[in-house]
Amino acid sequence: MTDSTKKTVATTHIEMSEIVLPNDANTLGNILGGKVMHMIDIACAVAAHRHCRRPVVTASMDYLDFRHPIKVGALIIVKASVNRAFRTSMECGAKVFSEDLETGERKHTSTAYLTFVALDENKKPTPVEPIVAETPEEQRRWQQAVIRRDFRMRQKEALRAPR
Repeated sequence: MTDSTKKTVATTHIEMSEIVLPNDANTLGNILGGKVMHMIDIACAVAAHRHCRRPVVTASMDYLDFRHPIKVGALIIVKASVNRAFRTSMECGAKVFSEDLETGERKHTSTAYLTFVALDENKKPTPVEPIVAETPEEQRRWQQAVIRRDFRMRQKEALRAPR
């Protein structure tokens, strides 16, 4: 792969936004957690698909936090990109923000990490190319992705072990 064809984190960036409507909210007027998860899954799937240029499926969601509620009438913004590519899988990170459309104030409301697997024409896992992390922030996320992957693998093995 030459420098002009290398796959970079920047080429996977995706940003989605929607106005939070009443049908997406709970009785307190806050967006439903499931709606946030749905948007995160879509944004990360697009980022992963951009990287491998193949269909992808969600394999796991490691982590999701909810720091602040997002109210009806606010904008929800989901930013996602591939953090690291492994053999057939990719870790994607997502950050969710709310924006008050009257004041422009933005709050970081959620963070999530998801794993996607690339599929071939027979819907079987297929290898993906490495991804190049260029900025210090991308390099930090690239390095942390392997730590999260190792944790997932150890956890999976521990759950399989007989007691």
